[in-house]
Amino acid sequence: MTEKAALGVNPLEQFVLLAKTTKGAAAEGLIKQALQAQGVFVFGELLDMQNIKDLENTESTGPYYHLLKLFAYGSYEDLHNQPEGYLPELTPVMLRKLRLLSVVTLAETEKLIPYSELQEKLGLESVREVEDLIIEGISCGIMTGKLDQKNSYFEVDYVIGRDIQPADYNGIISVLNGWCDTCDSMLTSVESQIDKLNDEKASKKAHKSDLEKTITALKANLKNQSTGEEWLDPDSRMESDRSDRKDKKGKMKARVTGSSTVAASSGSSGSGPASGSSSASAV
Repeated sequence: MTEKAALGVNPLEQFVLLAKTTKGAAAEGLIKQALQAQGVFVFGELLDMQNIKDLENTESTGPYYHLLKLFAYGSYEDLHNQPEGYLPELTPVMLRKLRLLSVVTLAETEKLIPYSELQEKLGLESVREVEDLIIEGISCGIMTGKLDQKNSYFEVDYVIGRDIQPADYNGIISVLNGWCDTCDSMLTSVESQIDKLNDEKASKKAHKSDLEKTITALKANLKNQSTGEEWLDPDSRMESDRSDRKDKKGKMKARVTGSSTVAASSGSSGSGPASGSSSASAV
């Protein structure tokens, strides 16, 4: 990747600025410079300049306007499909750049491009020329990928985007409209789910509030019930029950102890006379 590209500078910008004040033969020369400049691979902004558009209407400058359009939208194959005199003669630098742009166009639809196809469509005579061209494209930063020499194909990872032709605008707009419709549908669905969750939350909150009111009312009824007993909380009631059981157990124990004492006294009183009788008999 070039230093300018790394810094985020548009290398075409200088030509666009010059095109605002350049006309005629000077504009023709500006196109030549742009087509041969390093790092310039998109030309749409330059084509949109009015002084450049005016070249199409002049027979002497028209071929260079057509050549600029070829570099913006066309390929190496299109170069040989034009009528004689429609385009000017290309320099070796221009031919090299047009071949690079043609690889980009192929890579937009193919991720594995055979060397044989590249040779045919780019007018190259050997595999070595194909590999050298791809290596140059990778060095320029307009594509990335791997050269598979064993299987003789170029595996594409990334290529830059080329200029969009006005004829393609309607198709792009249609795709974007479809994407917007899908987004609107998803947004409506999400909003519906949000409303549903909010309703469920409100319902649960209301149920919780009613439940708390019911519990409060039950506590109040228990506190005010006409049983004559003071309302106690569960811990106090357990402690009270425990004390009652201790009192009952103590009283029961006292009764059992008293009964045993009475029985013992009765037994002692009954045995006295019997002993006296025995003694008398012995005498």
